[in-house]
Amino acid sequence: MKELKLVAKDTNIFLNKILKKQKNTKLLEVIKYGLFPGGKKIRSKILIDVGYIFNVNYKNLIRVAAAIECIHAYSLIHDDLPCMDNDKLRRGKPTAHVIFGESTAVLAGNSLLTLAFEILSDDKFKISDSIKNQLINLISKCSGHTGVAGGQYLDLSYEKKYVSMKKIIDMQIKKTGMLFSFCCLAPAIIAKKNNLIKKKFKSLGNEIGLLFQISDDLIDLKGKTKHAGKETGKDKKKGKATLIGLLGYKNAIKYKIQLEDKISKKVNYYGNRSKKIKKTINLIANRTK
Repeated sequence: MKELKLVAKDTNIFLNKILKKQKNTKLLEVIKYGLFPGGKKIRSKILIDVGYIFNVNYKNLIRVAAAIECIHAYSLIHDDLPCMDNDKLRRGKPTAHVIFGESTAVLAGNSLLTLAFEILSDDKFKISDSIKNQLINLISKCSGHTGVAGGQYLDLSYEKKYVSMKKIIDMQIKKTGMLFSFCCLAPAIIAKKNNLIKKKFKSLGNEIGLLFQISDDLIDLKGKTKHAGKETGKDKKKGKATLIGLLGYKNAIKYKIQLEDKISKKVNYYGNRSKKIKKTINLIANRTK
């Protein structure tokens, strides 16, 4: 998708500019390794798509996208650690701890987390302090024990156990959905939309994240390591709690189709301004890597 590549390019350009201004430390090399080339930037694309609906300044959105990518890279570095999922391959290259060592990877992940807050609090981000505070507060909640970190904890604790559908969805919303929720909410916050609209987009983001996670689990089940850029077949080996494992392959596909339809109906309300996000949702639902 041409637009997705443009968002990825612009986000990486911004991140490179930020890192060039950072003091050169031993951890900077690891931070760059975790960030670049940095995957497809689907989260950032959702942010831009919602920003298009609300007519939010593109340059402001790219700054927020850079913060999101820092959070995402931090979470991947930590998820891959031997004490977590113990993955050796990520985005087609060895994981950070394989190249740099476990302790260094932990510290680089921590640094990426704090870099996100630095990006959002920068004086060069020309929005009001009130909106900056709202964004920082929200991304903190989406990243910590109520969000990504909490979801990873549940993911690990549910291994090789029977887990109900409700608990699996709750875990996947925390682990994946809440960062997508931030991507949908941030433009509404910048555009100063009312609480009802923000509530709708928070829910939309959770559902998009759930759709992304189901697609990811299907790639793990049916995909090839070389094509996916990461080891596949891990979920079954580790006894991960997934909707595919609970519902079975065919029923999980049905659930995914129903979820995509539900999301599409919600964004249809915005007419022609929803065309970009609809394309991205379709990409998420049908991706193979």
